[in-house]
Amino acid sequence: MVDLKILFLGTSSFALPSLRVLAENFRLAAVVTRPDRPAGRGKNISATPVKEKALEYDLALYQPEGHEGLLNVLREVNPQVLVNVAFGMFLKPDVLNFPPLGCINLHPSLLPSYRGAAPVQRALMAGEEFTGVTVLYMSSRLDAGDIILQEKTGIDPHENYGALHDRLAEFGAVTLQKALELLAEGKAPRLSQDEGKATYAPLITREEENISWSRPAIAVHNLVRSLNPVPGAYTNYRHKRLKVWKTSPAEKTGGVLLSDSLFLSPGTVCAVGKDYLEVMTGQNSLNILEVQPEGKKRMNAGDFLKGYRLEMGERFE
Repeated sequence: MVDLKILFLGTSSFALPSLRVLAENFRLAAVVTRPDRPAGRGKNISATPVKEKALEYDLALYQPEGHEGLLNVLREVNPQVLVNVAFGMFLKPDVLNFPPLGCINLHPSLLPSYRGAAPVQRALMAGEEFTGVTVLYMSSRLDAGDIILQEKTGIDPHENYGALHDRLAEFGAVTLQKALELLAEGKAPRLSQDEGKATYAPLITREEENISWSRPAIAVHNLVRSLNPVPGAYTNYRHKRLKVWKTSPAEKTGGVLLSDSLFLSPGTVCAVGKDYLEVMTGQNSLNILEVQPEGKKRMNAGDFLKGYRLEMGERFE
């Protein structure tokens, strides 16, 4: 057990592996998470994933409202270091300056690239081949503090947001443990970020969820996987919304090909196979493998084709 008194701040499921590592290997004094909020279609009051896990571990738990509430928790717990993993609230200077060893954050990107709220989705959307995690000292500027430790990992070209999110959460927890051990030993470095290389990852907008078939096939594929499992990319089919959950850039057509497909407008179905349909884009074509019609459950393309009798030459808008 590493003798480092820690106050942990976390809210979403991304924080759970880090919470587990801290609970099992460090002196975790208390956990702070966001207050219970209405969630889902029924707007039932729901606890955060971090709250549920903290209760399982029988840890001291706080759910303060706002900045002053958090500052009061700090005064009561008096930690040596604050660890923030996907807490979801901007921390003001009097919080950042309270712990003697500082405030530490785990961020799922290779900073200074992809600062901001959606680094995993933005990296996938951009078709990045690599990403990683960064453990850094928090500062008054978003994700701009000095780096303690950084680890790199590859991205599979078919890996979606859900899979990469979960993998980085586990990967990040291991990196966080290493960084905190260095901090406890007084060996944690402070490596300043290169501001000239900073890029940003804002939240995904509603407009971005709408597939533009005039873009290259690889760009549409990257969009689809970056929005799976939430919120989902969509197109319009027969005047209704159709979510597209899984795709693959077409290497060659295995189904019946519509003649003169290279001259078809983007969004046109140019081939239909047993378990896929092929759609023209602005550059090359794309195989659609899994969809969700409006008001229906997710289904593979084969079941969709059986139920909707889609024909070659139809268009997605």
